[in-house]
Amino acid sequence: MTKPDFSFESAAHEHGFVHVAGVDEVGRGPLAGPVVAAAVILNPAHIPDELNDSKKLTAKRRDALYDELLAVADVSIAEATVAEIDAHNILRASHIAMVRAVAGLSAKADHALIDGNMIPRDLAISSETIIKGDARSLSIAAASIVAKVWRDRHMVALAQQHPHYGWEKNAGYPTAQHKLGLQQFGVTAHHRRSFKPIHNILYQDKNVTP
Repeated sequence: MTKPDFSFESAAHEHGFVHVAGVDEVGRGPLAGPVVAAAVILNPAHIPDELNDSKKLTAKRRDALYDELLAVADVSIAEATVAEIDAHNILRASHIAMVRAVAGLSAKADHALIDGNMIPRDLAISSETIIKGDARSLSIAAASIVAKVWRDRHMVALAQQHPHYGWEKNAGYPTAQHKLGLQQFGVTAHHRRSFKPIHNILYQDKNVTP
């Protein structure tokens, strides 16, 4: 099984770029909550061990790496809100979050490694896309971990306010428990109204106050 390495970052450095940021997002598929992006500039002298695609790590390992990355790397986390997802679309909103994450870095990034196959249109620096980048680039893997841990924790916090949907376990994805909660308790202010299952429930006039 291949693991991410530093080859994309090294190639960018060889082309004269100094601050190379890996960028990834999480949360396109859920019915609730924001879409979250992270940008990470790794210090080549202090790269945490076992960095990998966040989906290939245990929650415990992700949490540990999250803390380590905040300590040794330049990390920026940003989101696009549910309102922005509904106003634009989930793809555009994810790109908005990515641009915000890059802009929030302490060091001004001069090159971005973007997970996926599309460069956000408002990203005003040199950049390249990497398909399955979270499994190929250490910087993107780091960003995938940071974005997932931050968003998962955010959804756990929201679950305290809205306990009927199982967000502390499903992070807003359309699981059976989440769907049952929607049927029984309706839609919250944190649900994405532009997503078909939520739109259909609202059309049936089942709504709850925030």
